[in-house]
Amino acid sequence: MRSQVAMGHENIRPDHQIIAQWVSPDATVLDLGCGNGDLLYVLIKRKSVRGQGLEINEQEIYRCVAKGLNILHGDVEKGLSDYKSRSFDYVILNQSLQQIRSVDAVIKDALRVGKKVIVGFPNFAYFRSRAQIFFGGKTPVNESLPYQWYETPNLHFFSISDFFDYCRSRKIRIEQKVFLDGERRISFFPNVFAQTGLFLISSNVRG
Repeated sequence: MRSQVAMGHENIRPDHQIIAQWVSPDATVLDLGCGNGDLLYVLIKRKSVRGQGLEINEQEIYRCVAKGLNILHGDVEKGLSDYKSRSFDYVILNQSLQQIRSVDAVIKDALRVGKKVIVGFPNFAYFRSRAQIFFGGKTPVNESLPYQWYETPNLHFFSISDFFDYCRSRKIRIEQKVFLDGERRISFFPNVFAQTGLFLISSNVRG
């Protein structure tokens, strides 16, 4: 999802608002694939977190630095071996999981480094996406999937139901979940009517 945030008090992306509600004040946060740093900026300003970002795109890093953020240039795919286990209260993968090749390895590492992990992603089973495929016979383009097929950074197109199944198969605990269609929360058939899924997860293995 492309950034649409104006950094005023009242114009914060809906998914960022949900994440800010989940994150405890003064927590430590590692934002993986932090992009231009809008989310990390919100968390620092609203929740006084001690935040660090990891981003591979140099242009995005420059935008983060302009916001005064602590950002490391690195590739999430290469692992988080430099970070000790449970060294952050929260690890965030918001709108980046679908762009990662080794999803299993990255989520496993995130659950090791973070006491809790927040995952947000576009729901490929959203009804408008289904309609574009069925009636138009084309790769869907919408607010949550804004790229043409030839320019998309997305490698995985999965649904909210897919992620539920994934967590179940990996014995990952889902602590909280919110589904959004734009600014509106969806509680009825989210796999059909939600553009975005947000999950707060943790490992069933402690220690």
